[in-house]
Amino acid sequence: MLLIQNGRVMDPKTGFDQVCDVLVEGQKIVQIADKIEVQADQVIDATGMVVAPGLIDIHVHFREPGQTHKEDIHTGALSAAAGGFTRVVMMANTSPTISTVETLEEVLASARREDIHIHSVATITENFDGQHLTEFKQLLAAGAVGFSDDGIPLTSSKVVREAMEEAKKLGTFISLHEEDPELNGILGLNEEIARKHFHVCGATGLAEYSMVARDVMIAYATKAHVHIQHLSKEESVKVVEFAQQLGAQVTAEVAPQHFSKTENLLLTQGSNAKMNPPLRLESDRLAVIEGLKSGVISVIATDHAPHHQDEKNVADITQAPSGMTGLETSLSLGLTYLVAAGHLTLMELLEKMTLNPAQLYQFDAGYLAENGPADITIFAPDEERTVAPDFLSKASNSPFVGERLKGQVHYTICDGRVVYQA
Repeated sequence: MLLIQNGRVMDPKTGFDQVCDVLVEGQKIVQIADKIEVQADQVIDATGMVVAPGLIDIHVHFREPGQTHKEDIHTGALSAAAGGFTRVVMMANTSPTISTVETLEEVLASARREDIHIHSVATITENFDGQHLTEFKQLLAAGAVGFSDDGIPLTSSKVVREAMEEAKKLGTFISLHEEDPELNGILGLNEEIARKHFHVCGATGLAEYSMVARDVMIAYATKAHVHIQHLSKEESVKVVEFAQQLGAQVTAEVAPQHFSKTENLLLTQGSNAKMNPPLRLESDRLAVIEGLKSGVISVIATDHAPHHQDEKNVADITQAPSGMTGLETSLSLGLTYLVAAGHLTLMELLEKMTLNPAQLYQFDAGYLAENGPADITIFAPDEERTVAPDFLSKASNSPFVGERLKGQVHYTICDGRVVYQA
């Protein structure tokens, strides 16, 4: 038995928020009470800390198979646990892509060896060809939790419609990476700073929000559920809101970097601040925060995208890959730039990092209750930390290295076992 004492227990599902004890036996929470007197095998004193459901990230890249010099499922799992995450959903842009039952089964077999819950989507189209749908039914039966060609957009509206219709028929949904390549220049650099500082054509806002508009209207017409990944533009938030008001079944996520920083970070952090979609303008940063406040954006997801330092450290920033490692800074960025800044309450932040992503995928997770799963994160919300480059991820490509942030994860508990301790 594991006894957690004197913590501020917060459950976004019921709104429960009080200092009390939590008793865990096996993989379940067996009691939540003011004071629990029992002989436990392990006791954690959580005085001054928050006891919350294990965090859930529905958008990570663990690079296995094929790119394990950047990350693999084991190091990704370690990184997730260090960030307070007990459950993640991997994207399928591996090499080979997760387009077949065989590849999916290999990936899930590797995932089952880890100490946290790891799921995977499969690709929407075969090997990202953008034209031929994968075998949705067989992939779902083999364990896929959804479908996404994340990393590249689906340019064919016909294929998007076919994918939505197939997903609806099977009771699942598709997640979309939204950018029109014909309206974009160099990815990872927002159009303003690309033009003014780097003297190139960068990634335009139009490329994102025009494709969001197309796809949410196809979702409206097909009555299918579509999830819009990593929104970064003010107009994208408004388009999603419009579609939701029409009655379309559209959900959306934002990454912590997009509510925390703007394109100016490129000037001090270089290629580590190059990501796709890029960091945008202050007006866009504030707009995605408003989307979180209103509920238009229901999920915070890291888009954890590790790269080897040799790939990032190139002389020409336009040649560096886009993406940042995000699992070990996500909670701190939310606490610093959303909660401490007065935009969200702590409960609202937790809802977007636990309950909402769990409900999106119908996971039995994201809440704390007696007889519920013993997936728990214990953190000190006001404890300050300077982000160091010694991540448990294989990668250290974060533009937040050296920054002072709020929040420190002290324990991550998955299935009743401590899987990370600071």
